[in-house]
Amino acid sequence: MQALVVTPGEPHSVRVAEHPVEAAESAVLVRTLEVGVCGTDREISEGIFGVAPGDERALVLGHELLGVVERDGHGFSRGDLVTATVRRSCRRCVACEEGAPDSCLTGDYSERGITRLHGFARELVAEDPAQLVPIPRALGRLGVVAEPASICARALRHARAIGNRQPWRAERALVIGAGAIGMLVTYLLRLEGLDVWTAALDPPGSPRARLVEASGARYVASRETPLEDLRDEVGGFDLVVEAAGDAQVMAATLGLLRRSGVACLLGIDPRERTVELDGPTIGLDAVLENRVLFGSVNAHREDWVAAVDGLARARERWPEALERFVTLRVPLDRFGEAFEHRGVKATLVLGETGGAR
Repeated sequence: MQALVVTPGEPHSVRVAEHPVEAAESAVLVRTLEVGVCGTDREISEGIFGVAPGDERALVLGHELLGVVERDGHGFSRGDLVTATVRRSCRRCVACEEGAPDSCLTGDYSERGITRLHGFARELVAEDPAQLVPIPRALGRLGVVAEPASICARALRHARAIGNRQPWRAERALVIGAGAIGMLVTYLLRLEGLDVWTAALDPPGSPRARLVEASGARYVASRETPLEDLRDEVGGFDLVVEAAGDAQVMAATLGLLRRSGVACLLGIDPRERTVELDGPTIGLDAVLENRVLFGSVNAHREDWVAAVDGLARARERWPEALERFVTLRVPLDRFGEAFEHRGVKATLVLGETGGAR
């Protein structure tokens, strides 16, 4: 079977190659329809990280799955659309023992297409039924963004838990970054009724700006309007989500909050650099105004379920906008185009949904 494989640690080693189908009586056989491509895949392709399973040298890429069940069994029927969780338990820490590998305390977890576990960018996958998440047929191809949406759902769940440690109500939110994560957070927050500002580098009127505004959020071109000026104009934010992946911007989120505000970091910036923050922001405002800054990664199963539900509701509310989330679809052998694409979301197509939209 054809698969997209990489030799971890070896830059630009991504290629299409034959890969055997895993077989297990306890597994559900899933035919891959589509896999999303994100920054993690690009960094693995550049040799920055990634770990092959066991003694193998190659790793099958792909952690954003949309697939179809190949045969009946384990509570699933042939033709069911599904996605699957990414991170799997280390089987040793209290978080994993309680079914929360997204909060693994040892770091010895495995992740589909990333660390010690082959991914979904192949024709057939044998998957543990407990890791599968149903996708409504009406959601169709948009089910491919369930994985990034689950990241957003977890972040918002944790932000609410932190904010609600005391009397709190989120009314205004700022999302920094308008890639897939930033866009999905924007739409999920709009579903909750928050006033949302989404800031990115693109100019006003750009495709990203129009996609933000289609949800009823306000687009901010950050080259033209500094975020500090926006904060002063609106009076600060109850929630700030950083999805741009810039450590300096991450630090600055603490200064964009109003009283009892919560800032969540979803971007990744591994560059060696020094960032600056005004002393009173952390030494005075964060204390006297009960501000919180936290990071979030991966997702619990409940977040996957919430994400799929949110996508379904968003599609009902903004059907034309949701169709514009995926800006490039190419077959597996054109993976280079997907890796180079800088639109909202690129995907690799391996099969047809059988009539689903």
